[in-house]
Amino acid sequence: MTDATLAERLGSLRLAVSDAAAEAGRSVDDITTIAVTKFHPAALIRDLVELGVHDIAENRHQEARDKAAELSGLPIRWHFVGQVQGKKARQVRAYADVIHSVDRSSLVDALASEESSIDCFVQVNLTADESRGGATPARLPGLVDEVLAAPGLRLLGLMAVAPLDEDPRRAFAHVRALSERIQRQAPHATSLSMGMSQDFRAAILEGATHLRIGTIITGNRPDPRLI
Repeated sequence: MTDATLAERLGSLRLAVSDAAAEAGRSVDDITTIAVTKFHPAALIRDLVELGVHDIAENRHQEARDKAAELSGLPIRWHFVGQVQGKKARQVRAYADVIHSVDRSSLVDALASEESSIDCFVQVNLTADESRGGATPARLPGLVDEVLAAPGLRLLGLMAVAPLDEDPRRAFAHVRALSERIQRQAPHATSLSMGMSQDFRAAILEGATHLRIGTIITGNRPDPRLI
């Protein structure tokens, strides 16, 4: 992977996504691939844009803020996929177009705004570890209602990360079932942000609409200690 060019890696991924979509009987046009560029320089994002990638994700506020400022003239849709600290919520909202990790009432309150709207996903925790990001499945209906009632938040759907100790397709099937339930409350919230470099095929087969892809596009991440 490290010997391939960025264009070659991106081309291989696009072919794999297309193949998985065909296997699922879906249109590849219904799937958004988001390049996760954590620790990579802004120059790599410029190259991605030239290759037709306009959805970029970061998961650290300071890094995301700085890159968004540096690349402000480019046609980029910025996705924030990390955990959002309540005290940083307004700052994240200032540059992000989509937040994938809404997971608690206090964050809904911090993100609410009468002045502008932002797209978001409610993150669900598929593990028994409550310290992990995401709301428990039991908490989802209440949290979805809170997002729907909050000014300035547009709910797209659910986001999840497959647990390492579980078959990813089984995990994603669970998210799909949860999505069908919350659509009784929010019929428009049909999107599913799930699937990363190691499990995006399984996610596509279970209805993913947004893939969060890092290393198989960008190559191995630089050592953050050297940045």
